Amino acid sequence: MTTVASAESLPGLVGQKVEVRGWLYNRRSSGKLHFLEIRDGTSIVQAVAFAPELPPELFEKLGALPQESSLVVRGTVKAAPRQALGVEIGLESAEIVGVAEPYPITKKEHSPEFLLERRHLWIRSRKQHATLRIRARIIKAIRDFFDDRGFLCVDSPIFTPSACEGTTTLFEVPYFDDEKAYLSQSGQLYAEASAMAFGKVYCFGPTFRAEKSKTRRHLTEFWMVEPEIAFGTLEDVMVLMEDLVTYVVGCVVKDRLPELKVLERDVAKLEKVQKPFPRMSYTEAVDLLTKKGHPFEWGGDFGAPDEAEISGQFEKPLLVHRFPAAIKAFYAKRDPQDDRLALGCDLLAPEGYGEIIGGGERATDLAFLEKMIAEHQLPKEAFEWYLDLRRYGSVPHAGFGLGVERTTAWICGTHHVRECIPYPRMLYRIVP
Repeated sequence: MTTVASAESLPGLVGQKVEVRGWLYNRRSSGKLHFLEIRDGTSIVQAVAFAPELPPELFEKLGALPQESSLVVRGTVKAAPRQALGVEIGLESAEIVGVAEPYPITKKEHSPEFLLERRHLWIRSRKQHATLRIRARIIKAIRDFFDDRGFLCVDSPIFTPSACEGTTTLFEVPYFDDEKAYLSQSGQLYAEASAMAFGKVYCFGPTFRAEKSKTRRHLTEFWMVEPEIAFGTLEDVMVLMEDLVTYVVGCVVKDRLPELKVLERDVAKLEKVQKPFPRMSYTEAVDLLTKKGHPFEWGGDFGAPDEAEISGQFEKPLLVHRFPAAIKAFYAKRDPQDDRLALGCDLLAPEGYGEIIGGGERATDLAFLEKMIAEHQLPKEAFEWYLDLRRYGSVPHAGFGLGVERTTAWICGTHHVRECIPYPRMLYRIVP
């Protein structure tokens, strides 16, 4: 009896007859043999076609089949230690489902622009495929982490009436009756409201920033998970950051080693991601930069080169806390020991990948928030619902946001975040 099986499951099916449905990734021939690499979405397996064991017409067709043609292959799984999966299929029959046109992505070098124009095809290649499978495992690990710790998923809206992270990076969209709406920059403000109802929550979804930036770390649409804890403190969320990142990296190393191997990732560096993480204050980080001969003035926000210089001193992620309040959002709580500082924290990934998490304590005083909204020139009426959280049972609370694509780039060792989301949206890119 033939079993319909995925390629990744074949190492456990040696000696059994299987059917694999997929696409021709590559082919080479040697006399009476065709070596067909079949990808099915889970992995790639080699199917060996031997001329005497197949109808001559089928053998001939298989030898001329273009890359990315779709087919169904059937045969017996055999041990093959030299193959990536450790097995191959001895082909006994095959059905050609669709013959592909000449494939535009060849083995020659292609420009990033050429590949991004064909992103819908590029994700079929080994490295892109591996990256997106790791991204999916990261997302599952994040959800499992919070679900298992009593957090409730309460997603925030994508249409919002006002800014959260600053009015200069909003995407404005027309709403009904000539009303204006904006694509969400963050689900945090709504997560704060949800935490006041459920205690520990997280939201998880797409966020949008209209930053005219073309760096390797920026997308205009990206995914972010944002936990929020009622009665939480800066220390609570710093510990939560450590626990989350350690757990996520551990899950990827445990379950996605084949993909990390495809990406030629140094797994030993990921295995060093264990608690506790080093910590330093913003002021200490500025002192470090100065001592290293890296010019930086206290009060400024760290850019990518600054973060790379700071985090480059450590093999683990680094927690940098207590930034100047002037460079943080209006809702940041001030440090009672130094009013110049906000009770916030960024987590910087090692190896030059920089910030992947930002968060901290939220301001709880109604009068203070009203003052900050005025200073930031935000429309108070749009935040009345948010101010209600301070009118009706205000409590200390804290949270953070983790960017999925930046985290994926670091774990995969990928240079640009555009390869860490299926269909990237950037300053000059909105297709395919």
